[in-house]
Amino acid sequence: MSMSVGSDSGDEDQVMSEINTTPLVDIMLVLLIIFLITSPVVLKLIKIKLPEENNQVIQTKPEDVNIVVSKDGDIYWNQKKMRDTNELFDFLKVEAVKLPQPEVHVRGDQETRYESIGKVIYTTQRAGIQKVGFITEPPDRG
Repeated sequence: MSMSVGSDSGDEDQVMSEINTTPLVDIMLVLLIIFLITSPVVLKLIKIKLPEENNQVIQTKPEDVNIVVSKDGDIYWNQKKMRDTNELFDFLKVEAVKLPQPEVHVRGDQETRYESIGKVIYTTQRAGIQKVGFITEPPDRG
């Protein structure tokens, strides 16, 4: 840290208008060194293998159940509008006891809130459905 003790000419009344940036640079360099040392340690805590994406083309069977969730959160069972998730639960309970149990395919609009899709998934779990899948559009390969 520097300090001004006076000038050579003897003029003590001059104001020094410079900003001393040495402490700022020192602190920034220390912070840079700390981040460079600690960032590799934080990133290499646990080795995991993330799942890879795979899309499977499925053959729709007539006994499969199609549930559509509109962007407004309305639920449709094979083109029939459900009042709420309780009515959906009643329909799914009937399907859950069939052997073999049909698959449930959920089609959600792109702008549907996650809450609406979550309610449908929760209702299928409560009803005892084993296989639930999401139907999506394949990406354009153009």
